[in-house]
Order: sequence, then structure tokens, then C-alpha cells
Amino acid sequence: MTRNFVVARNPDPDSSLPYLIRLPLVSGDLILKTRETWPRTTKVYCHRAHEWPEDAEVLEEVAVRSCVRRGVAVDMVLERGRENRSQLVFTSIHGGREGIFWQTKRTTALARPGIRIPTRRASKRLDLVIVVDTRERYPYRFARQQAAPLRGALRAGDYGVVRAGELVASVERKTLVDLAGRLVDGSLAYALADLSAVPRAAVVVEDRYSKLFKLTHVAPSFVAELLAAVQVRYPSVPIVFCETRRLAEEWTFRFLGAALAYAEADAEARPS
Repeated sequence: MTRNFVVARNPDPDSSLPYLIRLPLVSGDLILKTRETWPRTTKVYCHRAHEWPEDAEVLEEVAVRSCVRRGVAVDMVLERGRENRSQLVFTSIHGGREGIFWQTKRTTALARPGIRIPTRRASKRLDLVIVVDTRERYPYRFARQQAAPLRGALRAGDYGVVRAGELVASVERKTLVDLAGRLVDGSLAYALADLSAVPRAAVVVEDRYSKLFKLTHVAPSFVAELLAAVQVRYPSVPIVFCETRRLAEEWTFRFLGAALAYAEADAEARPS
């Protein structure tokens, strides 16, 4: 599999899309017909191509720094200074037909100022089922959200969502005092290791980051250093400070709902 982004002329004279692009994904190369060689002024419509022609007239070939599919979108970063970041969004258009739109931050802003896509909201479900770990004391009730808490055993975290019997996202809840204690005794690192094995996970703290420097029973700078160290060690598990318990509950609901929506989009996008 190539690790380059390639642009070529479409050899099909009957096609209204004169170019081909090839992107390297883990699942295999994604080959598309497209109207432009790069989305410079507006979003560019694309259509899947069956195969890459052996005698393709290559117009451009650039090394790829990153090309990853995340739910309904593919994010690509090229190894060049300009025109290096773009995104392909997969959606449904007329009659349920697949539509693929190639865009950049600039073209997205021009088309829909102040809006970033793709977005998937937890509120699309009347009742988001959130599994609350049986060991969680005084758990969130999600009374203000469209959620249905369900007690169960989680292999990681305090709150999670499940798809097809698999834990797809999890959130560990911490008070500031608990966070500091577990950083000092080293147990938080083990919890983060467990969470990092979940496709999407996070730690939510019911306080402000600034309160970390007002701790009285341990040196605040020492705790801050430990926090930075574990976050660098486990970058896939963000530690989010949400100021109050109520805001932490709301953030947990939104995170788990979005994670489940993306897990479903990933499953739909996989070839059957």
C-alpha cells in the first residue's frame, strides 16, 4: 500500500469528474473521482472509483504525514508547507445515495461560517443508554439529559456506552482530591492504562485546573508534574476539568453520546 497522496487524470472520457485521487488508509487505498485537484475555493464533490488505472497520468504525488478515518470523515495531512490539510466527509444525499465531499478549513468556513462538521449529537436518541459501573458510589443520574442509566460491570471507567456487546467508550469520574491522591500513589496510571484499551475514553474532573495549585496536603507543583507526565504517557485518554459536578455530568453525557454515534458510523462505513 502506498503512503503517498496521488492526483492523476481520469482516463474515462465520459466522466464529468476529470481527476482521480488516491489516499492511503489502513484498510486499503481509497480511490475517488473528483472535479478538482484540491478544494481551494469550495467543497469538491467526489465519487468512488473502482480501481487505479495502471497507465494513469500522474499530475502530483505527495508524501502523507497522516491519513485516518474517524467516523464519517477522513482526515489527511500532507508533508508540505501549504495546502496540506483536508478532510473528506461521507454523507447520504438524494435517495440515500452516498455523497463524498472534499473540503479544507477555509472552504468549510466559507460555506458554513462558525460551523464545524461532521457533528453527531447525543440528543439524536431519545434515551442514550449509559452503563454505570456497579462500584461507582453516588453516581450521575443524568436526570437533566436524555439518558437511561443502567447499572453494570465495566472493565474500565465509571460510565460507558456499549455497541454490539462491546464497550466503545468510557469515562472515569474524579474529584480533585481523588485525582491528586491517585496521582501521588501511582494508581491513576493503571486506570489510564485500562482506559487506553477502550476505543474512546477520558477522565473528567469535577473542579477547575486552577484549584490544583491550592491543594494543602501535597505540593501542588508536584501533583501538576505528575498530571502532565501521565497525560503524555497516555495521550489517547484526555483529562478534562469541568469546574462543577453538574458540568462534569453534562460533559460525560455529550462525550459518550458522540462516541457511540461515531462507533456506529465506523461500523456502517466498513465493507460488509
